[in-house]
Amino acid sequence: MEPMTRFLFATALAACTALPAMADPIPLSDLSDYLNDLRTAEASFTQISDDGAIATGTLYIQRPGRMRFEYDDSELLVMAGGGQVAIFDDRANTAPEQYPLRRTPLNLILARNVDLDRSDMILSHEGDETTTRIIAQDPEEPDIGYITLVFTDEPVELRQWIVTDSTGFNTTVILGELEEGGNIPARHFNIPQELRDRGITE
Repeated sequence: MEPMTRFLFATALAACTALPAMADPIPLSDLSDYLNDLRTAEASFTQISDDGAIATGTLYIQRPGRMRFEYDDSELLVMAGGGQVAIFDDRANTAPEQYPLRRTPLNLILARNVDLDRSDMILSHEGDETTTRIIAQDPEEPDIGYITLVFTDEPVELRQWIVTDSTGFNTTVILGELEEGGNIPARHFNIPQELRDRGITE
């Protein structure tokens, strides 16, 4: 889990010196409805890691269960599909690292039916004048870490997430404007096809 999160995601931005005024957060039921209605989306992203590394790229989402990170100026490609996450690194002459998607906190937002009201899932639910922030864990897999999701309102939109793994390593993905509802090629999430295209034997 730890090596994967170090490749996949990046850390939280430095906290602001002045705390924003508190406000009523977006209800969990509304956030669940938003995620369940999100079928396909594309956005630019900025990734910042705990060691200070910064990367940019394009993110593709196709719910349920599919996600793809294409990195700019990088030899990394990260794919989620078929219940697996694969990290392709052109610098390594080896097969990609693969992990079960259910063993990553992102499974919480890629699940077929997102229900943030599930018992023991939400660790924190707060709002300020501009955003709602929740911290969630899989109650069936609490040892894998947790995810912080940041939303804006009117309309509800996912703006960033922060993954915290079991060692406390924090990572953040900050999203540009989400373009929802487009057609994304199925091969973008097909790990076996990517392996074949690269001539890699599973």
